[in-house]
Amino acid sequence: MEARKVLIRDENKSDFRDISDVTKLAFESMEISSHTEHFIIDALRDANALTISLVAEVEDRILGHIAFSPVTLSDGTLNWYGLGPVSVHPDFQKRGIGKALIQEGLSRLKDFRAKGCCLVGHPEYYRQFGFENSEKLFHEGIPPEVFFTLLFEGETPQGSVMFHDGFKADGQ
Repeated sequence: MEARKVLIRDENKSDFRDISDVTKLAFESMEISSHTEHFIIDALRDANALTISLVAEVEDRILGHIAFSPVTLSDGTLNWYGLGPVSVHPDFQKRGIGKALIQEGLSRLKDFRAKGCCLVGHPEYYRQFGFENSEKLFHEGIPPEVFFTLLFEGETPQGSVMFHDGFKADGQ
């Protein structure tokens, strides 16, 4: 992406199809994927649960997307969010687009006075952003080595984390 500037911006209605297409392509060859990520984004959007939804655009082409939505913590702590899905077109991966989306999204969460963020993801990748495996927070059915949290302020809550029901979307 050296010569071409990546613009990170809020999604708009005209981006919805491109977001879906990029998301499908990004997860198409991932064995760990259930290939429902584009349905999840649509369900979160339909439920008005996309707190932050950003696209990465190069020369008027959508090459990446990231979503953040509220999560529920069993101890009642508020203002925590889930990161994901995040996707980058396969032809443009490993060029800093995903990293730029994550950094901008986390910055915006902090501006919202969020207390923390969590995700399910690749252990080696998300640590570079400060995410850590938590001894206090967990998600039922998710191995602790792929569940990560990032505290922005206050004390780390304790208990289970539930992502928005939109994460159950499967296109049916």
